[in-house]
Amino acid sequence: MLYILDLFGIIVFAITGSLVARRKKLDVFGVAVIAFVTAVGGGTLRDLILGITPVFWVRDPTYVLFSLIGVILTIILIRFKLLPHRPLLIADAFGLALFTVIGTQAALDVGVNWGIAIIMGVMSSVAGGMIRDVLSDDIPLVLRKEIYATASLCGAGIYILLLNLTIPIIAISVSIILTLGLRLTAIWRGWSLPINLIGFTEP
Repeated sequence: MLYILDLFGIIVFAITGSLVARRKKLDVFGVAVIAFVTAVGGGTLRDLILGITPVFWVRDPTYVLFSLIGVILTIILIRFKLLPHRPLLIADAFGLALFTVIGTQAALDVGVNWGIAIIMGVMSSVAGGMIRDVLSDDIPLVLRKEIYATASLCGAGIYILLLNLTIPIIAISVSIILTLGLRLTAIWRGWSLPINLIGFTEP
């Protein structure tokens, strides 16, 4: 089940990358590159840091194929004006929640401690978007005030906590629901982290 959901997350993040590339007026190759790094960037960085080689999409090229499917879907949906904004935000939040669990578990599988596993979970879910934003000359979403990485951090933490207290399916479900709920509630309520805690003032 996690594998199928992982592929769904790849498609979702590839779509978000394609939309950013389209907004920046990149050509087709540029769109494909941005979509791909958005979809697999976080997991690639995680695998390299943990010493898992070849990285996941080299071991299983299906991930590359599904990234391409995300690009094609974006082109079709835009052409027929079938890409509503709100459902895409929900899908992106679901991808965030899913990659948080998968990244955390991948780190635990190689025997790292829980703190490193949480970091790897967050990295898996947000690093692809950071690379996308840097390549697109935007300030990465995770570095702005929106509650994004914070939701992933909470989800990774609760996953590890429950993994030691209950069966894995419950830990997975609660982590995904918590991360997804925090992200969607932040979008709905306009929640954000404070941006002036260290006393910056306008020049």
